[in-house]
Amino acid sequence: MNKPTHPSNLELQALSVLWHEGPSTVSLVHESLPDGRERAYTTVLSVMQSLERKKLVRRIRSGRAHVYESAYSQEIIVRRATDDFVTNAFGGRLGEAVLATLSLGTLTPEEKTNIERELKRHKTMPAKKTAKKAVKKAAPKKAAKKAAKKK
Repeated sequence: MNKPTHPSNLELQALSVLWHEGPSTVSLVHESLPDGRERAYTTVLSVMQSLERKKLVRRIRSGRAHVYESAYSQEIIVRRATDDFVTNAFGGRLGEAVLATLSLGTLTPEEKTNIERELKRHKTMPAKKTAKKAVKKAAPKKAAKKAAKKK
């Protein structure tokens, strides 16, 4: 399967509706956009048509209505967008991105539990071993001193 193209912010909101509500008409997407801004129905229709051209959604005819469904899972689209965001906004520093994201609002107890579980499973880099480097550098000097004493 080819890599999906990047959706715009409004297209991402429309996809979010499809991921959470399931296959939906333009009317339902129009009513459910997460940012709550007023938009014309035709604006949302154009967004859905753009998503279809990009092959990010599929359109299914259901009687006279057209129902749209996401062609990709939320994980696939969001992983790519998140990777780009962390790279571009935080220079690839994941910890800074997580802290900035957490500062945006409050979590439900269930969300907090899920995050804690993921953090426990998350692979971390090994700690830096600065003490061993100093020992390795000191060892050749001691060997040289011993050799000098023997002469």
